[in-house]
Amino acid sequence: MTRRAIVVGGGIGGLATAVALHRIGWQAVVLERAAELREIGAGMSQAPNAMRALDELGVGEQARAAGVPTYSAGNLRLPDGRYLQRARPGDPTPLIAFHRADLHRVLLEAVPAGWVRTSAEVTGIRHDQQTVTVAWSGGEATADLVIGADGIRSTVRRLLWPDAPPPRFLGRTAWLGVADADADAEGLSGSVTMGPGGYFLIHPLSRGRVYWAYVTTADQPGIHYEAEKTEAARRVATWHQPIPALIAATPDEAVIHIDICDLDPLPTYVHGRAALLGDAAHAMSPDRGQGAGQSLEDSVVLAAALAGEPAIETALHRYDAERRPRTQATARGARADGGRTTSTTAYRAMVTMIRLMPASLWRKGITADGNATWRWQPPRLPSPTTRH
Repeated sequence: MTRRAIVVGGGIGGLATAVALHRIGWQAVVLERAAELREIGAGMSQAPNAMRALDELGVGEQARAAGVPTYSAGNLRLPDGRYLQRARPGDPTPLIAFHRADLHRVLLEAVPAGWVRTSAEVTGIRHDQQTVTVAWSGGEATADLVIGADGIRSTVRRLLWPDAPPPRFLGRTAWLGVADADADAEGLSGSVTMGPGGYFLIHPLSRGRVYWAYVTTADQPGIHYEAEKTEAARRVATWHQPIPALIAATPDEAVIHIDICDLDPLPTYVHGRAALLGDAAHAMSPDRGQGAGQSLEDSVVLAAALAGEPAIETALHRYDAERRPRTQATARGARADGGRTTSTTAYRAMVTMIRLMPASLWRKGITADGNATWRWQPPRLPSPTTRH
């Protein structure tokens, strides 16, 4: 008998989960509360671990076609434009940059037709002995499993983990944007510029676009400005080009201002026949570029556990045991990295350390197997042709 799941959330993690479930022969419905299925945000980069997850989902080739190699990890600069470390032509580039909407589209195209329902805001979850029922605005369905992939402010987490603390503000804020730019201009192959109290990230995107982000400290959350683009430009007005030019080339209404939050660790990602995945389970700061990547890993590991274990409860226990230590360690590391890279007091010491590091050692650390996070290998999912 075909097993069925309800996936709450139609973002990257939710769609990846739907693709993974389809690969192991499950049926699923994806509930998205928004009226239109689209990915909100600007750009991102995916490291080798995430690309391996996409390969296992069967969409790696399509994802690479939608993305662009970025040398941001190899090009570290100071606000006056000097390089602390510099990528060379021919250096390996372990990161692929995407507009979030492009990666979202790749996953959506791999989800079977009719699986996604929009304007479906979840209002209740009820466990029975062998099933779980989800109610939403306008409907109700019963399945073998429910998966909460509905983001940092997850409804599934709130309903089933009512004592879990809310998202925690990390004392940092960010401005994000996507600009049309000359792809041949210096600095647009990807870079990170480190300044006292903040950093500026640049990723090239497809179709001649460039993603930028300025991350800095903030005393409290919820501070907004009448003209967000003007405020972002003011803060880096004296920094090297193309930073001011990228902000200037971004439409005013397209500049996004967000506060950076994460979640305190949960004791488990599983409740009965419900599991949390992605930001709903382990939202993390963007400082390691692993938020979406960890949700892609989650989807593959969950599907492999469901395919490999006859009992759903056993599969969920396996998923929790495999994913919780890794994702929570990654979240802790991202939080610590963000504190260092936006610290005014640590800035000089950090710059000196990077400047003194031999270029060969730096390059070794940013190869595809240069760190434990990137070295992750996915479990194998049964292919559609070998599935029983």
